Amino acid sequence: MALLAIGISFRTADVSVREKFAFPETDIAPVLKELTNSVQGLTESIILSTCNRTEIYCSIEKTARENLVHWLLRNRQGQLDDFNAVNYTYWDLEAARHMMRVTSGLDSQVLGEPQITGQVKDAYDSSRRAETLGPELNLLARHTFHAAKQVRSRTHIGRNPVSVASAAVTTAHQIFSDLATTSALLVGAGETIELVARHLRRAGVRRIAIANRSLKNANSLAAKVADHSMHLSEIGDVLHEYDVVISSTGSPEPVIAKKTVQQARRHRRYRPLFMVDIAVPRDIDPEVATLKDVYLYTIDDLTAVIEANVEGRKESAEQAEEIIVEAVEKYAREQGARTGRELIELFRGSANSVRDAELKKAIERLDSGSDPGELISRLAHDLTNKLIHSPTLTIRNAASDDRKEILDYIRKSLELD
Repeated sequence: MALLAIGISFRTADVSVREKFAFPETDIAPVLKELTNSVQGLTESIILSTCNRTEIYCSIEKTARENLVHWLLRNRQGQLDDFNAVNYTYWDLEAARHMMRVTSGLDSQVLGEPQITGQVKDAYDSSRRAETLGPELNLLARHTFHAAKQVRSRTHIGRNPVSVASAAVTTAHQIFSDLATTSALLVGAGETIELVARHLRRAGVRRIAIANRSLKNANSLAAKVADHSMHLSEIGDVLHEYDVVISSTGSPEPVIAKKTVQQARRHRRYRPLFMVDIAVPRDIDPEVATLKDVYLYTIDDLTAVIEANVEGRKESAEQAEEIIVEAVEKYAREQGARTGRELIELFRGSANSVRDAELKKAIERLDSGSDPGELISRLAHDLTNKLIHSPTLTIRNAASDDRKEILDYIRKSLELD
């Protein structure tokens, strides 16, 4: 079995493609079970689906990769040409390195951002609940999270990073020179929206409201960071009252339609409306971008603001990459040791089976009256022949193929000089 990491990210695909392959959080556990049951040759699996990436990590036979791709396309109703144009594939130690870099924030849109570590942990928890974890991915998890912890503690890469939330607020300043005169509607009630609300407060926004499908969750978040809360169904009636709209929900479909924004635009008498859609799949109908006086940004549009902060953390990133190299080496050693233990167990089990079979034959001959001395001699002869049969065959094949390195290794390891 091999370790495989396959997926797409903000580096290879824009948001219009990523949203097609995103998995809603509520679907992950049943999807993992379906994946493991549907793809022959796949024994363990994890799905990581965020606004910036969709990736599958799995223990799989190398010949089964195409089966996995076809399953993904069927499940997400995607096209093979679209996927082939944007996907990446890593095997074994490169797959382990990729997961460690992702989890440590080295492959994030926001270099060093801390949220991704929690998202990877959530992905592992989903796999644990779906019972699609095994020894390979559990070993990888242990080394991955240790590496991420080392990156956080030994470098400054996570110190004061520009987040998607802060980038959204920075971009709002380009539309409204004084945010203290604006009001903001935040759609969703997750961690990202909470961060956005805190950044808006620090920027002096005078009024903040939270809209969410669960009014209970909206009320809970509003009590901490906002002035008002509402159900998603109320957005159409009040959208015109807000200058800034930032959305990040887990909805598979848009929650703000073009028609809704058109109506708000008329009520606003064409005063500017700034909207940021952080969600993948997108929350705001992309056609909204065609409306005059409406400034719609996606998560990809915030890249320029985010990248401006990367330069100052390059040295920390280089230190973090060195930590990842060390972590991959440790993972490889332990993986090799575990493979060796498994091989030893298989070899010992095979030898025990040969021993038990020959002993049974000897006991049967003893019971039938065979001479004990001859019986012991024959047992030793037959047992020796059976035990050395496979190693002897390996030596013969290596000699026939002129594999001198194998012959030298066998001679040295068995002390035959």
